[in-house]
Amino acid sequence: MKKKRIVVKIGSSSLTEKNGTLSEQKLVEHVEALAYMKQLGHDIILISSGAVAAGFGLLGYRSRPKALAAKQAAAAVGQGLLMQTYISAFRSFDIVTGQLLLTRADFYDRERFRNLFATISTLLERGVLPIINENDSISVEELTFGDNDLLSALVAGFLHADALIILTDINGLYDKHPNHPEAKKYHFLSEMTDELIEQAGGSGSAVGTGGMKSKLLAAQKALSFGVSVFIGTGTGKEKIKHILEGKGDGTYIGSPFQEQMQMRKQWIAYHSKVSGTIEIDEGAENALLHKGKSLLPAGVINVFGSFQALDVVNIVNQKGEVIARGQVYYAADDLAKVKGLASEEAKRYSFHRRPEVVHRDNLVCFKKTTVQ
Repeated sequence: MKKKRIVVKIGSSSLTEKNGTLSEQKLVEHVEALAYMKQLGHDIILISSGAVAAGFGLLGYRSRPKALAAKQAAAAVGQGLLMQTYISAFRSFDIVTGQLLLTRADFYDRERFRNLFATISTLLERGVLPIINENDSISVEELTFGDNDLLSALVAGFLHADALIILTDINGLYDKHPNHPEAKKYHFLSEMTDELIEQAGGSGSAVGTGGMKSKLLAAQKALSFGVSVFIGTGTGKEKIKHILEGKGDGTYIGSPFQEQMQMRKQWIAYHSKVSGTIEIDEGAENALLHKGKSLLPAGVINVFGSFQALDVVNIVNQKGEVIARGQVYYAADDLAKVKGLASEEAKRYSFHRRPEVVHRDNLVCFKKTTVQ
């Protein structure tokens, strides 16, 4: 098997006992499998939940707290315990680990986004196994990822991972509740549809926040980046190897042959702050979606918002549908002056003195196109 870059996400329910305390036995079993893959020469990135679940018992709570301040306090206590246990377990395999605590804000800012990529890439080059968790002790509700499921998809995408493996306590996706006598398991799904996502329920554990629906939404996001996904379980040190070989006990989603989205375009499409909207005519829509062209001033009908040059804007058609998103070369006021004009006449208002409103290299289309 050639060298692969694999993101493995382990949820709280797979790391803790029923009473919420951290299970060293479960953690060590996972570490053994991760270390085995590392020893085979693969790059491994671990997304690990468990900080809140590991900490709330030590604070005297009988169950996982619901209040934000209590969860943050539990995470502050539990994160150190979680990492201490990981460091000790991986040390027995002579593997060095590195900790990264993230919030969504780390993905919004392009410079922080690039720095994050550089940091993880350097850790991997130096043979370190990165362990990533949400920064639960400071995150506010609107900046959370949901039991790290979405976080694992985002990390897998911008690292151009070969696979995202979400390990859980349920062996895959079923058409009904797994305990239903007529439930049938999906062994392979080529895509993730809204119908399948709606079939999934909420959190299945008292110590976790992400249920199967959260995992399917993460799978949908990962697929949009070109990363195939496995959701399921396994035992023994070769469980991850078996999953990569197609022998895993779970559900495989997507194809290993999808194209991966460039990191810059990932940031534009999914992480950047949208500062305005540009409405375009039918000819420009056709050029963007079917001919792989840049957006030119001649195709612009209306400009909404007060964006500056190099901000990210939505591009809508005359029906109001968002068909693309991109980094614009004109400030809103300047674009309003040149909309509908020929490129040569308009480019003196452009930030780069170029005719494009949005160059195709800084453009992400949201409808299926004939040009990738």
